[in-house]
Amino acid sequence: MISFTSKNLHSFVRKIFLSINTPEKDAEIATNVLLQADLKGIDSHGVARLSGYVRQWELGKLNSNPKISIIHQTPSTAVVDGDSGLGLVIAHYAMQIAIEKAEKVGTGWVAVRNSGHFGIAGHHALKAVEKDMIGWAMTHASALAVPTYSKEKLLGTNPICLAVPAGKYQPFVADFASTAAAYGKLQILQRKNENAPWGWVQDKNGMPTQNPHAPRLGGALLPLGSDDEHGSHKGYCLGAMVDILSGVLSGANFGPFVPPFATSGDTQERQPPVGLGTGHFFGAMSIDAFQTKEEFKKRMDIWIEVFKNAKAIQGKKVWIPGEPEFENAIFREKNGIPLVEAVVKDLEKLAEKFGEPLY
Repeated sequence: MISFTSKNLHSFVRKIFLSINTPEKDAEIATNVLLQADLKGIDSHGVARLSGYVRQWELGKLNSNPKISIIHQTPSTAVVDGDSGLGLVIAHYAMQIAIEKAEKVGTGWVAVRNSGHFGIAGHHALKAVEKDMIGWAMTHASALAVPTYSKEKLLGTNPICLAVPAGKYQPFVADFASTAAAYGKLQILQRKNENAPWGWVQDKNGMPTQNPHAPRLGGALLPLGSDDEHGSHKGYCLGAMVDILSGVLSGANFGPFVPPFATSGDTQERQPPVGLGTGHFFGAMSIDAFQTKEEFKKRMDIWIEVFKNAKAIQGKKVWIPGEPEFENAIFREKNGIPLVEAVVKDLEKLAEKFGEPLY
């Protein structure tokens, strides 16, 4: 492990985005999304993904200077076309639209098509919290996961996030994949040459395996719950819900037609497509549309205290969703962001390719 300061990484990542012709404002937005993932300890979605965005650009699958547009809207809804741009930036744009609509009519809902990988869902949902709103963010992804009982990959990791403001406490942030694990966590295990826990993946015959490379060898990620006895049908349903809102509703591709990200090990898109690019779905709910935000925050503080004071198993702690990530951010901002050797090597290659110093 090598540790970098957030300032150092921010400067380097921003320069790499600029090197692939990303406008300065967009480069700043994209860099902030990746750095927030690393600061919060979500290493699978931070700078480890940077080489993947560059690879997408090199393959001609990423438009680094898109014309993002609203193609349909009502007072409370909109559909955004991302013009094949950085999902990190398109998501920011779409969330701002949702917030603006919620400020006017109470809620705002935005479906996105023709986008790409958007980083961590929590970053986007928290933009609504900054405005004393409840935020929703979700995205589908290329098919690496199976429905319950299937041997065919039809769904992505399809994360969903709900972010809720509180008063004296940090926001409640439930941000999770609808699979047993995010594919980025498998990539970390691949880089470390370590086995995956049982229940994360199955092999090409549908049998449990600990091989983290399984999805690239005909196997697949498993839904949240892992198997039918442990509720995998619920993870399957969550993934399907995200896919329908992000893909079917937006006009993007869906299911096995969602384009792969460069680091998934697959660059081939299923033909013919059923929509445009990757899709997302965002929501902003004005608390004042339901009760005063002051009263709501007081009630959220009470809710949080009830759960924080729950009697815990010996040696364990009952966490509030989002709490570990906020604590990680404080620690890493002070002590540095540790990166595994394989990620550092990826960054070194980018430094050499674009002539930008990493150290």
